[in-house]
Amino acid sequence: MISKRRDDKGRVLQQGEWQEPSGRYRYKYTDSLGKRKILYSWRLTEADKMPEGKRADLSLREKERKVQSLQMQGITGSNITVLELVERYLSLKTGVKHNTLANYKFVVNVLKKEEFAYKKVDDVKLSDAKIFLIKLQRDGRGYSSIHSIRGVLRPAFQMAVDDDLILKNPFGFELGTVLVNDSQKRHAVSPEDEAKFLEFVKNDPHYHRIYKDNKWYSVTSNGSGCKRGISSNLEE
Repeated sequence: MISKRRDDKGRVLQQGEWQEPSGRYRYKYTDSLGKRKILYSWRLTEADKMPEGKRADLSLREKERKVQSLQMQGITGSNITVLELVERYLSLKTGVKHNTLANYKFVVNVLKKEEFAYKKVDDVKLSDAKIFLIKLQRDGRGYSSIHSIRGVLRPAFQMAVDDDLILKNPFGFELGTVLVNDSQKRHAVSPEDEAKFLEFVKNDPHYHRIYKDNKWYSVTSNGSGCKRGISSNLEE
């Protein structure tokens, strides 16, 4: 008689379930396209406590049920590419402003040129997402541009999680932990530049009256260049 596999608590493990020496559980299965997949969790059931220092996550059997439910419905992330997912997500963003729409088009155009965009959604792992963003920066994309691209990919993949197409969002990490922020920091007007500007206004044949009246545009004490009234309202 073949003995049943058990975990370190003596619980019987079901078909496809294993417990690693580290204590972590894994479940192997074959998806609808015949591809071998593995799920991991530090908890076997939802009643188990998460080991100290480990990130909150579903238990292994919760993940198993989710996968089995998707398989019964014939739904799988293997049916949709990253680009198709992004386009589906953006199709729901109605009534956006012109600048926002332009940004969405920019992201889609960038993705269309990248091999990453044609990966199947459920093939994208955390490391794949990080490698992709690092590649963009090495290819010369600025930090702010990559921030915009990630700003579309992250909610698009979250939509896939919410729709039960995938179990985890591979873009759920902070951008600063992966990329170097090479954005140029903007500085306020220096005292030297402020003095030069005021001297120009004072001596200019047209603008000198502004300096004399001291009630129109001027460089304020905070270096903003706003009207004094506007600056006061902003500070309030």
